[in-house]
Amino acid sequence: MNSSVYEEKQKKKLGNGVVGILAESANKWERRTPLTPSHCARLLHGGKDRKGVFRILVQPSAKRIHHDALYEDVGCEISDDLSDCGLILGIKQPKLEMILPERAYAFFSHTRKAQKENMPLLDKILSERVTLYDYELIVGAHGKRLLAFGNYAGRAGLVDFLHGLGQRYLSLGYSTPFLSLGSSYMYSSLAAAKGAVISVGEEISSQGLPLEIDPLVFVFTGTGNVSLGAQEIFKLLPHTFVEPSQLPELFAKKGMNQNGKSTKRVHQVYGCIVTSQDMVEHQDPSKSFNKADYYAHPEHYNPVFHERIAPYTSVLVNCMYWEKRFPRLLSTKQLQDLTANGCPLVGICDITCDIGGSVEFVNRATSIDSPFFRFNPVNNSYYNDMDGDGVLCMAVDILPTEFAKEASQHFGDILSEFVGSLASMTELEDLPEHLKRACISYRGELTSLYEYIPRMRKSDPDRDAQDNIANGVVSNERAYNILVSLSGYLFDKFLIKKALDMIEAAGGSLHVARCEQGQSTDVESLSEVEVGADDRKALDQIIDSLTLLANTDEEDSTSPRRETNKISLKIEKVQQENEVKEKHEELTKNSALGVCVAPPAC
Repeated sequence: MNSSVYEEKQKKKLGNGVVGILAESANKWERRTPLTPSHCARLLHGGKDRKGVFRILVQPSAKRIHHDALYEDVGCEISDDLSDCGLILGIKQPKLEMILPERAYAFFSHTRKAQKENMPLLDKILSERVTLYDYELIVGAHGKRLLAFGNYAGRAGLVDFLHGLGQRYLSLGYSTPFLSLGSSYMYSSLAAAKGAVISVGEEISSQGLPLEIDPLVFVFTGTGNVSLGAQEIFKLLPHTFVEPSQLPELFAKKGMNQNGKSTKRVHQVYGCIVTSQDMVEHQDPSKSFNKADYYAHPEHYNPVFHERIAPYTSVLVNCMYWEKRFPRLLSTKQLQDLTANGCPLVGICDITCDIGGSVEFVNRATSIDSPFFRFNPVNNSYYNDMDGDGVLCMAVDILPTEFAKEASQHFGDILSEFVGSLASMTELEDLPEHLKRACISYRGELTSLYEYIPRMRKSDPDRDAQDNIANGVVSNERAYNILVSLSGYLFDKFLIKKALDMIEAAGGSLHVARCEQGQSTDVESLSEVEVGADDRKALDQIIDSLTLLANTDEEDSTSPRRETNKISLKIEKVQQENEVKEKHEELTKNSALGVCVAPPAC
């Protein structure tokens, strides 16, 4: 068969209504599936609801939460060979050698922000002329992601930590009801895990907790799906939620005898939900916390979590995204000081798995089968056991798969609503808008919304960009250069593409010197771009264009999920021959994009 005939035959696969389901290979614990047997049955035999799916081929897997036979029973075909499929579905990224040419794939690719570690995957996608849909980019009418597992990460994370908490307390000499709890994956279902937590709660109600660990306070960061999932498990225990300001009262109200010892057992645990306003305060005492201002100018705020919240925290359940430009939630030095002062902190349940991030001393990701390590702040040492001094830490990065059955059902309930459209698609323009926006590449070409990715890839992480930024120095070789800082919902609203297009349309050059990407649709991103131009007029045109973009309301900026952002714009101009004349323009606008411009160097 000559190459032209072969290519034509491959092209006909796309949109042929044959769907493949990959055997997950990224992690031994990955047991989730994008479609369960019940979803497949509905797609294959749903009559008028069939919606473009004519065959489903399933790669055999002995570890998938649903056995191969269950797929066969509903009419699926079990086959390692997915070459007949036009659309291939997975959860995690497949191995590069598994990617077939001229097909459509859907999975969590983590490529839209030009993540360096995933660029070989994107290169493979493009070279094989593949159409790629990313689940993360499928959003509903209000901008919320439709396909996500955050609740399940929170649920599994807290169950796992309660399991470890029982062991940790035992090593410290205390027997607690938590000791009878297993890890999430040990239960046949989420309901069974919840039943076990309820049993623990019943024992706390009847027997109480050891005197020495009362009050047992769980602090949850953030109010997103991850935090809500963790709180859902917590609420199965006898509990009381308190405001951050009430935390000191819990310790002041402890029953004390003359020797300072607690005189009664407490038959409940305490919860406290904290957000950004509880973690930082403005450097100017006359100014109160403003969320939009904090996101735009975190350098204007000082951390206070270690002073106001951490001294009363037994278990920190970290569910909030963090990036380097924000103050840390808890640093190693802060923990050392807290430990010296007798802080009751027993453990860190870092569901975000943000290594070396908001909780500085969480320096590694852990696994489902080895979820814990111990950090001793006194000697700054790490241990893989439960014994001895220090803080118990957990940072498992694949928590939702511990409840693989329910997570897969939830995911498939949503995916099955539009998988038929993806399976029958031959022309991208025929797709509904929300699916079209989720398509990163079409037949091996980046779609218009993602044409910015190659420009983002030009950033060289090995050069001293951070030093340049700190010193106001830019490395562009054009006659006039400037450093532009963009912050806001750059990727979710494709503002980064618009900004880069404006720079190039005006004849400017650019280099992405820094990019900190929000990991969810509710978190802002920051990019710092070195912009160059051959004459001052072109540079001024670029600045004007970016200013206009920052001050223009996006068509969906009134979406109820968006909190209006109050962003300041500062422009400093430097004259020639070292005669410096600074002109500051400060504008406050309601927009989804903030632009800060550093002094240009001629």
